[in-house]
Amino acid sequence: MYGAHLIKNGGSALLIELMRRGWVTHLATNGAGVIHDWEFAYGGVSTESVKDNVANGVFGAWSETGKNILLSLMTGGLHGWGFGESLGYWTMENGGVVPDAQELMEKICHYPTDPNTAARADLLAAVNMGLPSGRHRTRHQYKPVSVAGNAWKLRVPLTVHPGIGYDIFTVHPLYNGAVVGRAGGIDFKKFCASVENLTDGVVLSVGSAIMAPQVFEKSLSVVHNLRFQAKRPPITGHSFYVVDLQEGGNWDWAHGEPPKTNPAYYLRFCKSFSRMGGTMKYVCCDNTTFIHNLLNRLGTRPVPQEDGSSVADSSESSTFLHDDGSGSEF
Repeated sequence: MYGAHLIKNGGSALLIELMRRGWVTHLATNGAGVIHDWEFAYGGVSTESVKDNVANGVFGAWSETGKNILLSLMTGGLHGWGFGESLGYWTMENGGVVPDAQELMEKICHYPTDPNTAARADLLAAVNMGLPSGRHRTRHQYKPVSVAGNAWKLRVPLTVHPGIGYDIFTVHPLYNGAVVGRAGGIDFKKFCASVENLTDGVVLSVGSAIMAPQVFEKSLSVVHNLRFQAKRPPITGHSFYVVDLQEGGNWDWAHGEPPKTNPAYYLRFCKSFSRMGGTMKYVCCDNTTFIHNLLNRLGTRPVPQEDGSSVADSSESSTFLHDDGSGSEF
């Protein structure tokens, strides 16, 4: 689970390599995490002056970012996809298809109770407001370093947990809270499905002060609720490693939760995870530096072969293909 600065600070290739080597079974981020990821995939840059652009009334008002992210969710919703899967597909496939109004209307009328009908209605509303139907093409010239795109390609779940009003695509004319909420809701269920398999596993929370602890505690509660109804035991044997730049209030979390008189008590990203069972350790470190060192320490992992044997994946770099088919070494 990671905050947006891991991507903004250049950690994309590291996360992709962790996925490729089989060390990561699930990625989760906030809306800004995929905003930076998409902008890097599209244009190779992702930065702006918040102070200057808010003062001028143009902060976050980028047509390309809002349009492509929202279109990916609108078209992905037709297939029942969540936020991460929709954006990953849109990035790697360089866009998607918007059905015409007649086709959308017919499916809404013929299948009124279908789970995807609400998504069809939201897209129909956008088409009726002037959104062109047909193929929308967007060339993602740097998609080899897209975390969302590679997660989709490698079939590693990447879930996005947005908040209404948090993200810059909220100011785009195509914005529809129902579209974003539907995609985020699907991804929360996917996240719960991964937590269901967490026994004896590891959770990394890297540079996420709000999203990671808040989403995780709700998901664990849901999983335990369903387990207990089915007379099954709780999740056990799991470990948390929380990474951030703050010093952690000079508190050793191995000794439990600090008293309310200690400033460390108010570090939500530590306190919430310390209440989730298992063991929790806090690491004060730059997020990209941490992931880089983690990747190096983990090294290689046996890759299963078709005959049931395994070989060590000892490559020190990965080759990604650009749109023109040429290889690029990382």
